[in-house]
Amino acid sequence: MSNSDSIGFFDSGVGGLTIWKEVVKLLPMENTIYLADSLNAPYGEKSPEEVLDLCFRSVDFLISKGAKLIVVACNTATTQAIGKMRSTYSIPFIGIEPAVKPAALKSKTKCIGVLATNGTIESDHFNRTKEHYSNDVKVVTQVGEGLVRAIEDGEIGTVQLRTILSKHLQVLMSEPIDYIVLGCTHYPLLIPMIRDIVGDSIQLIDPGPSIALQTQRMLNGHGISNSNLSMGRHHLFSSGNVDVLESIVKNTLKVKASNISYSSLYQSE
Repeated sequence: MSNSDSIGFFDSGVGGLTIWKEVVKLLPMENTIYLADSLNAPYGEKSPEEVLDLCFRSVDFLISKGAKLIVVACNTATTQAIGKMRSTYSIPFIGIEPAVKPAALKSKTKCIGVLATNGTIESDHFNRTKEHYSNDVKVVTQVGEGLVRAIEDGEIGTVQLRTILSKHLQVLMSEPIDYIVLGCTHYPLLIPMIRDIVGDSIQLIDPGPSIALQTQRMLNGHGISNSNLSMGRHHLFSSGNVDVLESIVKNTLKVKASNISYSSLYQSE
């Protein structure tokens, strides 16, 4: 493994780009590889066995492309598979999980909302976290059914997506919540629309910046930070529609980083 090797990312699609963007912003000299497994999205509707198999395929792919550390930029994959991945591979892993703790500690109404996939909400790990804070804070959950699929279909900004999103948010807002935890990496792509629906009195928690800091700490801790002075190179792959991937980077996230290339996963093999 070389320090100039890449940070690897994978998600069940384009959602993990919200994490990737923050890492690239904080660590501009690092090279990255991103795999959007859009063909199999959403993971939140699959069995734990299916999720584990898909995760192993993604990890094998990223390692074959020279990943030195892997960010599992998917809440469902983290809650259902990261333990097995860490025990199987020697490469360091960083996982994503709904930020219930900071929301619970900051909440003044003692009631917070969590918008996530079914796979995350039904996971043992999430429910242990939820139970830990249940004596002090009410945690209201809502499955964001249909959101991931709509985002993967390139429907950000459409009336149809807003209608689906509004229905889910109204469930959370029926309780006196003052925080909404975005428990799927796809959901920060909808922050402007969410903010328009819920107003300014409810705070949104996006895990991206904290995961970027954790990535920096882990690189330093393992002694694998890239010491080169040139700007990083970024190779983004999709198992689905690579045009959606490129559009999210350029038009939604408005990433200005240079040296970005886009490839179909199948064309790359």
